[in-house]
Amino acid sequence: MLRLTDFIIDCPDTMKLAAFYSEVTGRPIKEGSHENWAGIRFGEIELAFIRVDDYRAPQWPDSEHPKQFHLDFEVDDIESEQRRVLDLGATLRQDFIGPDGYGWRIYTDPIGHPFCLCRNEGVVWTDQGPTWPERG
Repeated sequence: MLRLTDFIIDCPDTMKLAAFYSEVTGRPIKEGSHENWAGIRFGEIELAFIRVDDYRAPQWPDSEHPKQFHLDFEVDDIESEQRRVLDLGATLRQDFIGPDGYGWRIYTDPIGHPFCLCRNEGVVWTDQGPTWPERG
């Protein structure tokens, strides 16, 4: 049986990046985290940060130093969450929120990893995935 246990992000300073994502998600940094490995628990899965001495940040959307992953965060109020993540050190890169309220905005964290704040108005999230509202 295969079970996903960790999603690991390379970085030059584990505690600094873990602190950023701890503030973004509202979840605490895992006890025992240190300069070489830090983590944040999400149920059975840990978002983890590992120190890499020769870390090279992605330069999204530049393909010479491409992103290798990105995180999506569903939010209820994208404007207030945007203010919060920008205050924490994120940078807004692109806006894909449509006039109907659906969409996402792309940001980079303080060391260049892209992530999105997603606003899918009326969508109900379940263990089986999203249930989209009837549109008339």
